[in-house]
Amino acid sequence: MTNTDIVNISRPLTEMARLQPDTPAIIFLQKDRTLTFRELDQESDLIASALLRIGIGSGMKTALLVPPSPELFSLTFALFKVGAVPVFIDPGIGARNMKGCLAEAAPEAFIGIPKAHVARRLLGWGRASIRINVVVGGGSIWGGVPLDELRRAAQTTPFVPADTRRDDVAAILFTSGSTGPPKGAVYTHGTFAAQVDILRELYDIRPGEIDLPTFPLFALFAPALGMTALIPQMDFTRPGSVNPRRILGPAAEYSATTMFGSPALLNRVGRYAAKQGIKLPHLKRVISAGAPVPASVLKRFAAMLPEDAEIFTPYGATEALPVSSIGSKEVLSETGAMTGDGRGICVGRPVKNITIAIIPITDAPVDVWSDDLALPQWEVGEIVVRGPQVSCAYLNRPEATRLAKIPDPSGGLWHRMGDVGYLDNSGRIWFCGRKAHRVVTAQGTLYTIQVEGIFNTHPKVFRTALVGLGSTGNQQPLLCVELETKNGKQEQEQIRKELLELGSCHSHTKNIHMILFHPAFPVDIRHNAKIFREKLAAWAEKKLL
Repeated sequence: MTNTDIVNISRPLTEMARLQPDTPAIIFLQKDRTLTFRELDQESDLIASALLRIGIGSGMKTALLVPPSPELFSLTFALFKVGAVPVFIDPGIGARNMKGCLAEAAPEAFIGIPKAHVARRLLGWGRASIRINVVVGGGSIWGGVPLDELRRAAQTTPFVPADTRRDDVAAILFTSGSTGPPKGAVYTHGTFAAQVDILRELYDIRPGEIDLPTFPLFALFAPALGMTALIPQMDFTRPGSVNPRRILGPAAEYSATTMFGSPALLNRVGRYAAKQGIKLPHLKRVISAGAPVPASVLKRFAAMLPEDAEIFTPYGATEALPVSSIGSKEVLSETGAMTGDGRGICVGRPVKNITIAIIPITDAPVDVWSDDLALPQWEVGEIVVRGPQVSCAYLNRPEATRLAKIPDPSGGLWHRMGDVGYLDNSGRIWFCGRKAHRVVTAQGTLYTIQVEGIFNTHPKVFRTALVGLGSTGNQQPLLCVELETKNGKQEQEQIRKELLELGSCHSHTKNIHMILFHPAFPVDIRHNAKIFREKLAAWAEKKLL
């Protein structure tokens, strides 16, 4: 095995500890604690040695249920160093889904805070597979070996990371389950390494910068990129309800250069900043993902940034990220207006080393790739991608893998994004909605984002969601509307008339006649931005009874 064959996602941290040992790697505002790159590397070495001593080593799947904290970072890099496979599951998916995910992942080890261990014991999480338990922030009373006890007994000598290869499994990342049961995407060390390289080059990220990440898993990229991760005080499962002062204050105080936030968080923070006249002169870039960012949110948030800064929206999914990227200047000067005309949302051009194609829409598996599958420009179809940052499979879900992956005879595979869209003549990708959310009527197929873009231009509308009632092929389109502010029935009727008039001006919305007003759309836990249209459809059917 040559050195080029060895890839371990922990190695960039060790390299940064050598290059900038005394630079803060992580600042935890809630705990008033800072770890330098040297301290984080040494702490993860210590924990790696301790984990090996109790039998957590190469290839062992290890459930990691620890909230954003110094321990989360140290443990994650320690697991990478020993070659174990951390299993990341959003705690907000609910106890039943958590039990299902752990049964599917079948981890042999479980590392969690006391609350997680209580749930594990009471609800039978991982009962058939887990044999090693580690408690973070508690004693053995909780049913495992305390991490503090392991650390005290561990060797303090530098740890030599496992010689993992590019194709070795590095982690299991479960999807949010916003369009079906959560599935475990298999990440290799090569997948992570490709993501780090692409993010660094795509956004010109330099060591020594200050990052304010509001999504825990994205925060783990910061040390590998040489950035200081400034962890804010917030409930990470409710980004749409964040206290804006706890984002804006640290960003200004520490001169943050980068920020990651969901569209819901940007909307809330941007509204507050606009009212208070707050500016963030040090921010170079803001990155937002999880759902499309409305042009109005981009415009409001961009107003507090310096002239040369931008808000970037990378397009992708847990299984493939990033796929493409677009900046706020392009959206606000060109594509945002086209979204309002019902063209869909432009998500930019493919990133380096990614290949994108549009294929005919089908809910059936595609057993083998052929170039003949690719549709011409401007034609709406399913988006498929291939590249080094694309995950290879779902864990223990062969049928889901068969549905989502297309083997290429020339090598590698294509991932079906589950999204529909098209390519324009300059190679840009236009996102038209989730494939599962398309509404198939007797007059033709309607795509959610193309429809909603038109109605979202109404000044009193916060957001809309298209749903279909009835059987596929003969569905009745219905528009759910969430308003900016609460309105009485009389004003709602006026807005309804204006929306119907707006829709009558476009060929693909003129046959939408049913509109219902909803107080607050159900959204995903991870980003508070993906709309649960299935829940809205069920609500609408009951409402119309």
